[in-house]
Amino acid sequence: MLPGLGHVQNVHPLFVHFPLALLLAAALFYLIAWIGGHEPIKWTAFWILMVGAISAAAAVATGLYAGPGVMISESVREHLLRHHMQIMLATSVLTGVLAIWAIAARPMPLRGRIIFMLGLLAVVVMISIGADIGSEMVYGYNAGGDACPQPIELNH
Repeated sequence: MLPGLGHVQNVHPLFVHFPLALLLAAALFYLIAWIGGHEPIKWTAFWILMVGAISAAAAVATGLYAGPGVMISESVREHLLRHHMQIMLATSVLTGVLAIWAIAARPMPLRGRIIFMLGLLAVVVMISIGADIGSEMVYGYNAGGDACPQPIELNH
């Protein structure tokens, strides 16, 4: 039913896209809420951040579980996987801090709002860098195993 799943080494790729999309959306919605100040947008941003934080925790857990079994050379493991892991762990910690802050000051902090927004910006930058390193491992060094066979065979 899902033939693509037969090509993945582990379940981590099934989880990583959710925090990428959700945390970027949370930052965007918080920015819109900051500019416009509409209460429903603030609550939307809050809930997107909450789901993004939970999905980030799932992505980190599956990544930590998958890391030792990824079939890559030691040099790729040292130069890419280690950095990817460190950046994404730091991103998840920062996301957790921002989520706790948002819970304490629901739906959007009034005090220190600029710091909160800068924290979201840092999450966006960090998650982008970490995702780029992850995609370099998958597409540049075939860390996805046979997820990226070349060329595509056409059956006529």
